[in-house]
Amino acid sequence: MICETAQRLAAIARRAGAVFIVNDHADIARASDAHGVHLGQDDLPVEIARKVIGPEGIIGISTHSLEQARAAAAAGADYIGFGPVFRTTTKDAAPVQGLEMLRAVRSEVAVPIIAIGGIGTQNAAEVISTGVDGIAVISAVLDAPDIEAAAKELVGLTSSLIGHKR
Repeated sequence: MICETAQRLAAIARRAGAVFIVNDHADIARASDAHGVHLGQDDLPVEIARKVIGPEGIIGISTHSLEQARAAAAAGADYIGFGPVFRTTTKDAAPVQGLEMLRAVRSEVAVPIIAIGGIGTQNAAEVISTGVDGIAVISAVLDAPDIEAAAKELVGLTSSLIGHKR
């Protein structure tokens, strides 16, 4: 069932010109023709995931410290997710890393960085000012009274800020 759903989502994403990344499962990413896989610290190592999804597949990995970020980049990750930047109730994650740690990671890791954890309209600009390549949000959109409006607001905000740093 998961693979069939992933296949449908991958097809929809390709038609829309969007990138589709499967969480945790390199095998399902490969079987569904997804663009890539996002791994957690307890999932397959990057090197093995690369063998599964192939040289063109995108591999991202969640990191929660400078050491993990360095290791992910050295292992060949195409991007890292870093956080939680702020306190979050969405998932039981590592301790809050904060903006200074995010800046440190940015200064030492060359691969794209996506910040995650407790980010919303109230602090997105501050997060983006650290030099990250993007943000990931969950509750900032899903807990909003108007999900579509919240998503559009964040897209507008981040597009203008990230566009100005390039």
